[in-house]
Amino acid sequence: MGKFIEMSDALMDYIGKIGVREHAVQARCRAETAAMGRISGMQISPDEGAFLAMLVRLTGTRRYLEIGTFTGYSALSVALALPTDGRIDALDVSDDYVGRARTYWAEAGVADRITTHIAPALETLDGFLKAGRAGTYDFAFIDADKTNYAAYVERCHRLVRKGGLIAIDNTLWSGAVIDPANTSDDTRAIRALNDALANDPRFDIALVAISDGITLLHVR
Repeated sequence: MGKFIEMSDALMDYIGKIGVREHAVQARCRAETAAMGRISGMQISPDEGAFLAMLVRLTGTRRYLEIGTFTGYSALSVALALPTDGRIDALDVSDDYVGRARTYWAEAGVADRITTHIAPALETLDGFLKAGRAGTYDFAFIDADKTNYAAYVERCHRLVRKGGLIAIDNTLWSGAVIDPANTSDDTRAIRALNDALANDPRFDIALVAISDGITLLHVR
């Protein structure tokens, strides 16, 4: 089925050097997060950050919603690409991780564009809907607990305007989505979401093999 290429560490390094223009603070955020050990895998890759930033510029995004912020690389990538009047709502459950993120955002001069919300994301999203924010976001990025992915998509469908974009991270889940022997809760949740979205008439869809897989949904 078509052409593909295996991504070696050397090739990923090449992409990072040639295909990504990182701000110095982005590079430091990435390096310091990597030093945190295994949990650093929650951070998006630099090519994914560049991809999100490109999508922001191409779509003219001004209102961006992020579900799962961690140490702030994704929000920083987007904030640097936003116009000066652009705004981000960044949702996470860990004030410790987001505290690190706020430091990077301040150093990059974009902290005033980002509002953080420390609480379970579904509570925050439901609060946004009750506050009348339906259809007010241009772009939403989902990168949080996988078992709630379907619920996040449902909220984002209401919060993102018609013609807007929803991006969902980790939808290939290191290949586990096609391994019938893998029945973990996270894998089953992603697999079920992928199956449901494949024919969901509310969206145009593209699942692209960047990083661990990103599903793009254009809200019809």
